[in-house]
Amino acid sequence: MPEKPATQLSLFDAREAAPLPWTLRRSRRARRLAVRVFPGGRVEVVVPPRTSAQAVREFLQHHRQWIESRRERARRECPAPAPFPPESIALPAFGEHWTLRPVAGASRPRLIGIGDGVLELRGAPADGETLRRLLRGWVAGRAVVGLGPWLAALADQYGFRFGRMSVRRQRTRWGSCSVRGTISLNACLAFQRPAVVRYLLLHELAHTRHMNHSARFWGLVARHEPDWRCLDRELLAGWRQVPAWMFADGE
Repeated sequence: MPEKPATQLSLFDAREAAPLPWTLRRSRRARRLAVRVFPGGRVEVVVPPRTSAQAVREFLQHHRQWIESRRERARRECPAPAPFPPESIALPAFGEHWTLRPVAGASRPRLIGIGDGVLELRGAPADGETLRRLLRGWVAGRAVVGLGPWLAALADQYGFRFGRMSVRRQRTRWGSCSVRGTISLNACLAFQRPAVVRYLLLHELAHTRHMNHSARFWGLVARHEPDWRCLDRELLAGWRQVPAWMFADGE
């Protein structure tokens, strides 16, 4: 069954006598209360079934300082507004730079990459949301083409084994590795420097041996990427490099 839609929760703070509007989502799959802070600063509180309003308020009061610090950081790291549609799109991870060129027509809008780094927008004029959706799909496709062989090559080079790779437009995570060895990568990695992407790929491959962040895990990462600490910090701030159109309003 589908989950209930998100609702607005106002937590009253007696010290400041002011409400804190955050999005609350009840989830049948959740086992404990959790908070997610999205790029741009939106806060979502995930609530398990049969959790009382009082328990939610106590949880948020206890974690308020952490939430606000993460929210402020997310706001700082949110990319500055840019003209839309973009005249060009850079994908540093793959050393690509594309120029967007409209080509009028009567068919439904679509994006076609042609030679010399030109990305043609063909067909009837597209509204803003349609074009955003097309661009997001195109970036995801480029990410599959660029990240798949890269991940496989690193696995072969360093003796890792993984099940399969998937690319998604995740909102808070750059990558993950399941217990079955499925590595999920964020399409937004296309906007990061190659060295940062390489580190993230090695990070997820290391999880195929250590499903945690133990000393043994980090030792394995360091063996193949000695500069992982600096690269990890750069990746944490990597949302600044992601164009706003990669996420719909409210995501």
